[in-house]
Amino acid sequence: MGIVEALIKKVLEKGTVEQITKLSDSVFKIRIQSEQIKTAEFVPGYFIRLGVGIGKEDITLKDKVRSYSVWDMDVQNGTIDLAIATHSKGIGAQWVESCEVGTPVHFKWKKGNFLLDSNADSYLMIGDLSALSHLYVIARHLPADKQVEGLVYSQNSSDFFADVDDTKPFNFQVLERNPQEAIIDRLKQIIPKMQGKKMVYIAGDSRLCVSLNQYFKKELNWDSKQIKNKPFWNPDKKGLE
Repeated sequence: MGIVEALIKKVLEKGTVEQITKLSDSVFKIRIQSEQIKTAEFVPGYFIRLGVGIGKEDITLKDKVRSYSVWDMDVQNGTIDLAIATHSKGIGAQWVESCEVGTPVHFKWKKGNFLLDSNADSYLMIGDLSALSHLYVIARHLPADKQVEGLVYSQNSSDFFADVDDTKPFNFQVLERNPQEAIIDRLKQIIPKMQGKKMVYIAGDSRLCVSLNQYFKKELNWDSKQIKNKPFWNPDKKGLE
């Protein structure tokens, strides 16, 4: 192990893979157990930085760590659940397909700004498969009196999976990558049904995040405070978090 990896391990928390479940044709649920989780403060929308490339000398430093949404957290048992898609066939996909129960892991909390916000009356969740678990955890923690609409897409219907409580609160659509026009057409049917103060969460493909951000601001005249936007990946970049 090199000096860089030794430093990475020193700044990251230690945990163990406790459970591995295949959720769909291309998504795995990974449950990580750590004593540190029992005392961690958690806000729905947090990520973790996970060391998926530690021990692989043939990859670059930036590929040794990836960010994943915390899909669920059990403070009493000290566990967090992640949903990791394998579409990209990248280092994270390789890690999840090869890891086993008992595999040691290293991670660190990443808070960010794409978090739960309960200040609206109605919510719209938009994203692809990479963002599904993140949109689930936000929607699940909203007060019961909030209106929630969701539009999640993937190229294959077999990709979709239920939330941790076995519900499917979003509308699933089979669409090609970067389906800007198709999404906007569907939004024209959904948005008029939203009541009161509105808020939208947009996540996943960076191209769609940019185009929909402009659509809500320029076409619908939504205030920037109503728009939560988080690109999870970019087809022209490697390792976008």
